[in-house]
Amino acid sequence: MKIVADNAIPFLKGVLEPYARVEYLPGKTIATADVRDADALIVRTRTRCDAALLEGSSVKLIATATIGFDHIDTEYCRRHGIEVATAAGCNARGVLQYVAAALVRLSRVQAWEPADKTLGIVGVGHVGSLVEAYARTWGFRVVACDPPREEREHGGFLPLEEVACQADILTFHTPLDDTTRHMAGAKLFERMKPGSILINTSRGEVVDGQALRESGLQYVLDVWEHEPDLDPLLLRDALLATPHIAGYSAQGKANATALSVRTIGRYFGLSLGEWYPSNIAPSRPRAISWQELCDTIDDRFDIAAESRRLKENPEKFETIRNEYRYREEYF
Repeated sequence: MKIVADNAIPFLKGVLEPYARVEYLPGKTIATADVRDADALIVRTRTRCDAALLEGSSVKLIATATIGFDHIDTEYCRRHGIEVATAAGCNARGVLQYVAAALVRLSRVQAWEPADKTLGIVGVGHVGSLVEAYARTWGFRVVACDPPREEREHGGFLPLEEVACQADILTFHTPLDDTTRHMAGAKLFERMKPGSILINTSRGEVVDGQALRESGLQYVLDVWEHEPDLDPLLLRDALLATPHIAGYSAQGKANATALSVRTIGRYFGLSLGEWYPSNIAPSRPRAISWQELCDTIDDRFDIAAESRRLKENPEKFETIRNEYRYREEYF
């Protein structure tokens, strides 16, 4: 059996070798010739899995160590009997920690308290539900938009336009598909309050970058259109700017790799059902007060320092991302 894996996926080397021949390659360079005789792929967002890559191959399974799957042509895979598995929810607490760090930094710089602000959440799934729960305990007024959940649950979610009108801070936690691409564009920005702040940690294409740059709004971006080729003016004017590392916690990465390994084990009948990296302590969720968060977050994740690093070295986007030292989840 042959497995082709992105060489930037952590904790993976040596795990599958007892069962398969594993080739580790840079995700952006994985090509047709590499996968022609492969039985499975383990990828990240940098590998586009479509007909151009997969046609004529023996690939039966694609495990992506990411929460999203917009880099995979799922319809092609369905038609050709290729199973696709994601690591949905793997890094939810890592992204929560990122949003928390951003909120603390903004509160310090702009001199406000949570009770002063309405936080709008777009997408209340694995990540958004955590952000909602913690933000309420910190004292924010929270309004949320999640059309699929509203249709299923009638749970009091508001339309996107209404959330945008009410929010002082609007944070996006949606997948990327035809319904969410550029959902944050000029028309939405016109509805937002003057001086309001947009945070995007979902997918770059959820936000129309040019429209955002021209809107006069304030913003925090971890994800960007056309990564790693950033709009220099959009980067310059960001309150905080980071290279797609919001979910880069040690536990989030361990979860993603573990889910991919377990998927391989399940599909091929290997004894890997409960595998988890032995050198990573699983996350231990707990409540944390706003004051404790303010007192501790910089030591755990100095978001301002990370922002300066990218702004000073935008050409090193991929290097900074790939060499990022994973932070520990502590709540």
